[in-house]
Amino acid sequence: MKYYIGIDGGGTKSSCVIVDENKKQLFEGTGGPTNTLTIGIETASRTVIELVKQCKEKTNINYNQIDAVLIGSAGAGRRQDAQLFEAGVKTAAVEANVLLKNVFVESDAIIALEGAFNSGAGCILISGTGSIMFGKDEKDKLYRIGGFGRNIGDEGSGYQLGKRGLKAVAYQLDGRGEPTLITNLVQTNHQITTINDLITAAFSSEFDIASVSRAVLQAAEQGDSCALSIVTSEVDELILHIRTMERKIAIKNLEVCFSGSLITNDNIFSKMLRTKISEIFPDVRIKGAKSSPAFGAVLLAMRRISNI
Repeated sequence: MKYYIGIDGGGTKSSCVIVDENKKQLFEGTGGPTNTLTIGIETASRTVIELVKQCKEKTNINYNQIDAVLIGSAGAGRRQDAQLFEAGVKTAAVEANVLLKNVFVESDAIIALEGAFNSGAGCILISGTGSIMFGKDEKDKLYRIGGFGRNIGDEGSGYQLGKRGLKAVAYQLDGRGEPTLITNLVQTNHQITTINDLITAAFSSEFDIASVSRAVLQAAEQGDSCALSIVTSEVDELILHIRTMERKIAIKNLEVCFSGSLITNDNIFSKMLRTKISEIFPDVRIKGAKSSPAFGAVLLAMRRISNI
């Protein structure tokens, strides 16, 4: 019997599943972060090996029965980054005396897409701290919209909401903009009361700009015109993602799965997005994920092995 391990590598924690060759899930576990962008390749690789050990011990199998391990990582959007992570995991495996036949690394968005539709056709719209959209047609051709990062992209994300919220605060504190409830909430939630406080926070590597999105959403829910304008325009950016995907991908009655805290949680942003989709796209259906991203990683691992 052959076994396959899929890992959904997150920035704060990771999840793993192990299945047999019949796709029967035998165990699901969790571990530490495996995002190479935040903790580095060496630390992330050691965490991967600990997850592999956990799967092996819980199922009482031998390492030589594990046909492949596939990790979905936020830091693996480009192939060269994925290859570096693969090499790191292989090195960590040797150091831990763990035999691994095949190690693959893919984008976390790709494994989420695979899990959402159990390797079938469909699209996944991701909006959390960042944003991106992936689609796959019946011929397994992939389509990507957005995902250019916070400096030149991530439209419709928590980061952009937070960034624009801070900009609105700057305008008010500087006298260039009208008062907004965002300023009051930022002062309360982040202890930012002066222009100097704002500049210090905005340029600090420790300050989470995306966390300011909560103030923007709260202000919008209370009817603040500035916050509503920000929310509306960022929702429209995700609508543009969908419109572009619908134009590129040859699928009738397009199914879209939501992923990411900004659009899966119940808030004014997600409600507005769902309403606009229903009004603008009569052939688009919002669907829940059929399986987890970690299970999607397993499905992708099995496909990768079959193509070797």
